[in-house]
Amino acid sequence: MKAPLPMSRLLLCLQTWAADVREGFVEITRHSLALFGLAVVLVSVTFVARPNLQASASELLIGWLQIRQNDPMEIPVLSNAATRSTATNLKNLTTEQLAVTRWLSRKYHVSTEPLSAMVAEAWAVGERSQLAPTLILAIMAIESRFNPFASGSQGNVGLMQIETKAHAEALGQFGGPLSAFDPLTNLRVGVRHLQGLIQQTDSLEEALFLYGSSSGQLMESQYVERVLAEQQLLDKITQKLSTAALPSKGYRAQL
Repeated sequence: MKAPLPMSRLLLCLQTWAADVREGFVEITRHSLALFGLAVVLVSVTFVARPNLQASASELLIGWLQIRQNDPMEIPVLSNAATRSTATNLKNLTTEQLAVTRWLSRKYHVSTEPLSAMVAEAWAVGERSQLAPTLILAIMAIESRFNPFASGSQGNVGLMQIETKAHAEALGQFGGPLSAFDPLTNLRVGVRHLQGLIQQTDSLEEALFLYGSSSGQLMESQYVERVLAEQQLLDKITQKLSTAALPSKGYRAQL
């Protein structure tokens, strides 16, 4: 039989083994972090070189959010809010819509393609709800600066900063609470909310005051002024185009 190792030697072996394990772990971690950093750099460079990928990534994120809200035991089915495109060809816009899109794009540094979808939808929803499309766009500008993932201090989200709990029933028609991050859904639910406030009040200013209060905006009186001022700027753009389209005084129609 071999004599047992002295205690001092046993401790030395254990210390050597622990040091080797620690160095191996540090080496593995260093390489893993280096690979992760390289991957982040490559992805960042790709997005900078190809801005169109950013819009695609946003749509994929919306789709992922929709999948996550479904029962994990069920086959996930994307709702209309997730599959609907949030970009519109600029050629499909009217002259007024195109001018407003370009002006908002420059002011708020938003790509014209996804913004054009919001402008076209504001015109369509405004016609059905008898609300000025420039008013709808002005509310989005003040509430979120056209950031579909904006979040407020009171749980309000999206372009028009709607409260998911308060509008759970309306959002349920589009796939659930997470559909509030879909720009078109958020716009439609926000307009429906504004319509209800207008019917409950005596003036548009009062309805906007309540809308600003429900969205968590501070200094509601200034909020109303900011929305109306933004709408006036947009109205001037459309009015200039309408004036330019009119024939001059010296023009005579050819019969």
